[in-house]
Amino acid sequence: MKKVSLTGIKPTGSLHIGNYFGAIKPALELSKEYDARYFIADYHALNQVKNPEELERCIREVAAGWLASGLDPEKVIFYRQSSIPEVFELSTMLMAFTSKGLMNRAHAYKAAVQENQDKGIDPDTGVNIGLFTYPILMAADIILFNSDVVPVGKDQVQHIEMAQDIAQSVNAAYKTDVLKIPQARITESVAVVPGLDGRKMSKSYDNAIPLFGPEDQLHKLIMKIVTNSQGVAEPKDPDVSQIFLLYKLFASQEEQNSLAARYREGGMGWGEAKEELFRVVNRELSPLRERFNAIMADREGLDNILARGAEKARPIADTTVKRFRKAAGID
Repeated sequence: MKKVSLTGIKPTGSLHIGNYFGAIKPALELSKEYDARYFIADYHALNQVKNPEELERCIREVAAGWLASGLDPEKVIFYRQSSIPEVFELSTMLMAFTSKGLMNRAHAYKAAVQENQDKGIDPDTGVNIGLFTYPILMAADIILFNSDVVPVGKDQVQHIEMAQDIAQSVNAAYKTDVLKIPQARITESVAVVPGLDGRKMSKSYDNAIPLFGPEDQLHKLIMKIVTNSQGVAEPKDPDVSQIFLLYKLFASQEEQNSLAARYREGGMGWGEAKEELFRVVNRELSPLRERFNAIMADREGLDNILARGAEKARPIADTTVKRFRKAAGID
């Protein structure tokens, strides 16, 4: 049997090209090697998004975006966190095995407290219990589905380590392997996608190119990419050009070699380079955009996909909870 991988997807904003290469494509590759499960972490999003219309829109857009990008719900399990009530039952039970000291060390909580202290205000200002217990809910997400690996960046390894600590506490208390101990799969070489201003593409920098925006918007944004003052006739170094760095993500090797030669020869202005970039980006994103728009237009169809995913997920979750309840003596 294949090992199990679990990927959580937080619905807190529209997807952009950086998400596509940095998160979506690597995560979808896992389905070739693992029994892959993907979930929309809508309860986690409540800590940040309090507007119901915005949250509903983000949930649907993110789900449709992953489907349009190649997630096959017939080959993997794809569900909404909020459709699995066992998440909360397990989370409640895990709280009995989690020390407050462990939660005090969580990076997100410590950062919020430090920010308040730097401002000279009460350390817990704006800190809700959802933020404080975030690692426990995440541990429940992971442990519930007997996950062997969870793909994370280096900055998120702590969450997996906390899930390990909590599961080990349960197993030690009952002197048996009640819960599987998950492992972090650290993504070492995640693509760093440059944004419009040359910094890493991020919504927080307001320099992102939407993944499913209309063609005219895509063209307009690409033409806004910041460049230096080199003239048309001057040779240019493709290796330091953010236009070319983006181009490499979408172009074939032959296309890359050809355009790199034109950079070095001179005679090509930044406007022409941007048009070449638009051509290859639009070539790849056009079919994704069409699929995304079709999925978003079929509200019932999207709901059915997520509902079928929950139907496949719940028996797994139920088995884990029953095993824990039996070990605890509350079966």
